[in-house]
Amino acid sequence: MNILVIGLSHRTGPVSLLERVALTGDALTKLLSDAAASEHITEVAVLSTCNRMEIYAVVEKFHGGLADVSEVLCRHTGIGLEQLRPHLYVHYEDRAVQHLFTVACGLDSMVVGESQILGQVRAALAVAQEQGGAGRVLNELVQRALRVGKRARTETGIDRAGRSLVGIGLERAAVSLGGLAGKRALVVGAGSMSALAATVLARENLAELVIANRTYTRAQRLAAGLGGRGIRMEQVPAALAEADLVISCTGATELVLDTPMLAAAAAERGGRPQFLLDLA
Repeated sequence: MNILVIGLSHRTGPVSLLERVALTGDALTKLLSDAAASEHITEVAVLSTCNRMEIYAVVEKFHGGLADVSEVLCRHTGIGLEQLRPHLYVHYEDRAVQHLFTVACGLDSMVVGESQILGQVRAALAVAQEQGGAGRVLNELVQRALRVGKRARTETGIDRAGRSLVGIGLERAAVSLGGLAGKRALVVGAGSMSALAATVLARENLAELVIANRTYTRAQRLAAGLGGRGIRMEQVPAALAEADLVISCTGATELVLDTPMLAAAAAERGGRPQFLLDLA
């Protein structure tokens, strides 16, 4: 018996597709039931969150298992394999185990090290057990993944990565702006550090949270999960003039917010204070 995982995530698929494949409630239990009844699948569990949809299966043979899992995924999401294939990843045996451990550690999350994924993995196993999809192999695998995830956070502090820098920056912004509640914030970039900053800001009762990124769908995805608005990079100059707090953290080698852009925004703001935070 071997472990197979097939899925897509925020790294491989657009928000619109992730929304279509996300399954909960009866739809999820029906998929588990049908997958467990497939010829080449002996155990199955589904990890379905806003940022990923993954089917973990114990299969007798790779090709037979892959065909069964793919068929069930397409049938229950109503999306053809040709449309899904460019966004899917497949891991088998040791690579499948490694992938689950990576996910449980938060290394594959939009905000690296976030701990919510541990609860989601635990819930995925619980649902699979309730539906009779998870047996000894998946139970042991997921329990080990949960232990690895907890140990990674305890021994490395990965869940605190970037928090100090972001926390200090936002504390200074709050002092400078007289608090963050009711303010408009612009986050430029949608990588792990930007996502962490945006996640913290989303709790501050802002008037508006805007996220810009070169990959528009990534900005949309992050913003959608935080109650914000995603924009294209071409829209940054206009958003800059409206923002009281601007956070920039991109991998760009060239200037993203240059002097003329900032000067134009300052002129348009008419003297209203603006705090700029560069986390790159």
